[in-house]
Amino acid sequence: MPRSRPNCSSFWLLCLPLGLLAMHTHAKNELTVPQQVSLSPDMSTQQLSISWLGGAATTFDLMILRTELNETVFYETVPVPVNPMNGHHQWNWTSVEPLECTSLSVQIRSRDGQMTSDWSQTQILQGSDLPSNEKFQMYPQDRVMPVGANTTFCCIVEEGKFFGTMYTGKMGIMNTTRLSRRSYAATLVNQRPSGRTGTNILCYDNLKTKLTGAVVFVGYPPLPTDFVCETRDLTSTVCQWNEGRDTHLYGRRGTSYSVNKSPEQKQKRYTANQWEGNWTLVAVNPLGQYSLTDSAELSHRVRPVAPTNLFVPVSAWNATVLWQWEYNSYSSLALVCQVELNSHGYKTMRTFSGVGLQSVVLSDLYPEKDYSVQVRCGAQQNFWKWGDWSAPLSFKTKTTVPETPDAWVWMNSDNTGQVVWKPLTRRQSHRQLTGYEVTFWSPEENRTEIFSSDTFAAPFNVTQIDAFSSNKVTATVIAKNSDGVSQPVGVLIPLHLTDEEALAVSRAVYSDKGFSLYWPSIANATCGYVVEWYEASCKRDCPVEWIKVAAGNTNVSLESANFQPGVRYNFSLYSCSSEPPELLQRWQGYMQELVPSSPVSLSAHQQDSEILLTWGDIPLVNRRGFILGYNIYVSNGPQLTLLANLSGVETRSYTVKGFSEGSYKFIVKAYTAAGEGTGAPASLSLEPYDWLILEILASLGITALFLVIVTFICYKKRKWVKKAFYPDIPEPKLAGNWSRSQGPLDMKPSPHSMVHIVEKPEWDSSKEMLVVIPEEDEDDEEQRMGDEPVDTDEPTSLRYYNQVVDERPIRPRFPDSSASSASSLDSARTDVTYTGIQTSGSSLVWPMDPQGSSEGLRPQADLSVSCRNGGGGYRPQMQPQAQSLDTGLASPEPSLEPQAASAGGYKPQSSWHFDSPVEAGENSGLAPSLGSPTSIASTQFLLPDGEEDVEEKRQLSSSAATWFTNLLSSTKP
Repeated sequence: MPRSRPNCSSFWLLCLPLGLLAMHTHAKNELTVPQQVSLSPDMSTQQLSISWLGGAATTFDLMILRTELNETVFYETVPVPVNPMNGHHQWNWTSVEPLECTSLSVQIRSRDGQMTSDWSQTQILQGSDLPSNEKFQMYPQDRVMPVGANTTFCCIVEEGKFFGTMYTGKMGIMNTTRLSRRSYAATLVNQRPSGRTGTNILCYDNLKTKLTGAVVFVGYPPLPTDFVCETRDLTSTVCQWNEGRDTHLYGRRGTSYSVNKSPEQKQKRYTANQWEGNWTLVAVNPLGQYSLTDSAELSHRVRPVAPTNLFVPVSAWNATVLWQWEYNSYSSLALVCQVELNSHGYKTMRTFSGVGLQSVVLSDLYPEKDYSVQVRCGAQQNFWKWGDWSAPLSFKTKTTVPETPDAWVWMNSDNTGQVVWKPLTRRQSHRQLTGYEVTFWSPEENRTEIFSSDTFAAPFNVTQIDAFSSNKVTATVIAKNSDGVSQPVGVLIPLHLTDEEALAVSRAVYSDKGFSLYWPSIANATCGYVVEWYEASCKRDCPVEWIKVAAGNTNVSLESANFQPGVRYNFSLYSCSSEPPELLQRWQGYMQELVPSSPVSLSAHQQDSEILLTWGDIPLVNRRGFILGYNIYVSNGPQLTLLANLSGVETRSYTVKGFSEGSYKFIVKAYTAAGEGTGAPASLSLEPYDWLILEILASLGITALFLVIVTFICYKKRKWVKKAFYPDIPEPKLAGNWSRSQGPLDMKPSPHSMVHIVEKPEWDSSKEMLVVIPEEDEDDEEQRMGDEPVDTDEPTSLRYYNQVVDERPIRPRFPDSSASSASSLDSARTDVTYTGIQTSGSSLVWPMDPQGSSEGLRPQADLSVSCRNGGGGYRPQMQPQAQSLDTGLASPEPSLEPQAASAGGYKPQSSWHFDSPVEAGENSGLAPSLGSPTSIASTQFLLPDGEEDVEEKRQLSSSAATWFTNLLSSTKP
């Protein structure tokens, strides 16, 4: 058989990996494995320093693991050059967690590109979580950290216990990470400055029966400022500086200072016995250090000490301040000194200078005033800084007479006025005032008045001042206290009033500086001007204010605490000269304009087809601004439609045109620069103009027609009207001789009176008659008249019926008459009494029979009369009840309400006579009485009815009862 050749390609693929493996093994043998690995921890900085011997290699792989859990913490390739001094390689690693938290394992190997050596032997940094260390622990302790840094804390649980939580007051419960069997870590991020005691972090076990904790202090590195050195005694050095930014680190962690390498100190002041000229300040704290430098010549850094032993001799207007210096070297030093004068919180500064200055004089002080003074000085040449203030010294000036008051004169419009002056302040009065004196004087005579210290006006009357013989009268005002009187101030009294209305009034505008007023220069204003102001609503004895302006000035800005918004003020400019004040110019203005506080009084009237709106003016005190005009609105439910805008305060009417008939509500609002005020409403129903005229004419026509018809009917029926409303009274027909002349009637009461009843066997049922009512039928009448005392001596009362007596039911005599249809038996009944002639106010009667006995009629128990309306019967008048016989002449009692007499009834006569001359003679000594019925309310007799009078009476009654029927039915006159 032939031999087969070997496959070269397969062999090559087999040999290539073997070659590469041999080359790699050879490279490892060439790289040195790191030897003598050592670990040096810095617990405060959490830095681990690793050193080793690595031969010529410059690149190494470092791996750091947590030993217990074998977790990689750090694995990087780092270049580490060899230290030529000792041949070691050294690299520093900073841990996030404190190095005490758990054990760390470190391994290193050399690297050259892709080739590496073997790992070095493992080096372990022992942590505090070893089983041999059983305590409850937390790290780091009392660490100082800069603001904004992150800090990781670890808690090592006690052996045999279980972890619970980590807690801080700012974050609450913290998120934790497990580092080992017993160790847990948590991180505070972006920390803020801590307090004086730092920030606490606590760790609890799972049962919260055990805890441990740590404190971290967070702050800033030092940053001092204002480092400067100076001399106080012209020899030694004093350096001072400010701490600058607060480091939030205190105690042993606070900043320490050193000047020119002097021992560290906490104070911010350095002193040296000699002037050094150059200085360096170094500030250090756990977070860092900072340095400042300064240099200067001695003469340029002199700052004197405070003056001592101040003393102040005083007078009323001046005071001298004396003091001493601590160093004698100041006696040759040129000084500039400030004296601060304080009076009730009001401070003033005065400056003095001199070599070795030790005293100053304070002038222009106020009497009886409390002051305090303090002094400080500085070098006049090469001034550096003011020295320290001395201790304040208080003093009080002496008293003296008051200052001169500021006086003015106010004139009313009725030739009266008052001299007014401004109250003196406590500073101006110099002590308690005792009063004021006002003197009205002329070269010939004077009059002085005394006023109390709280009075600031003296009234006067120009009429009384005119009695002075001089044409000029001056009022002088002086103030008094216990030290004496002030200098007098005088004002001339104007004896003739100025017509203020003749001067135009300008507007005064208020600004930040007050009311600014300007005027042209006046030649005769030799002593200046006076500007006065007061509220425009005031008319008499106004609380006026004023200011005096020096001659040559033509403007002034007025400001007062009494200026109020919405109040109009009048300003007046007067000239000051040897003559009485002369009014030159007037202004008006508001500090701030407001809307009117009250509406206008609006009324609406229809004129033809238009509506006239008129309104009144707003009172000045309620305007609260200059009225610029009025806005007129018509109300459309809740909305207002503007009809017109009227400019000007004088326009107070407006005619509304083009409205159809209907009801409208109008509102007028006044407005100022501040806006509209409240509106005044007025409502009106607009009617068509043509219909309105027709209605008026129709009403007048109907009224005239009615009057014509009434006049015509009355004229046609004049006889009936006269008969119905004014009937003729028939003459009485009596037997006997009645021709004697009438005379005064003697009204003496009669001893008795007889009632004569003439019975006739024949009688006509249609005629009227008297009917005697039995006594028992009068019970109801007595009950109606009230429970009055019964007088059995009073005259007998008979009931008289003005109709036919019949057994049948009584009905009206004229059923067709509308006037008599409503009448009844009661309405036709009239009570009458048979009595004699009665005097006024008396009804004394003695009833008798014709033979002189009293058996015919017995007295009734009641004198009362019940009057009812009858169609044509007799209606008696109301009369007070008669008193008993024992009372003599009786006084009238309250009467019942009188009834109107019927037009057709019978009326009593104004005169009467006896029945016969014989009876007249027999009773001449007594008050005559007739046997005829009389009305209770009348002392006149009724005439007996004769046959010839019956028909006439019936006709009168009939005509009165049926007047309306006849009026409508009859057409004859």
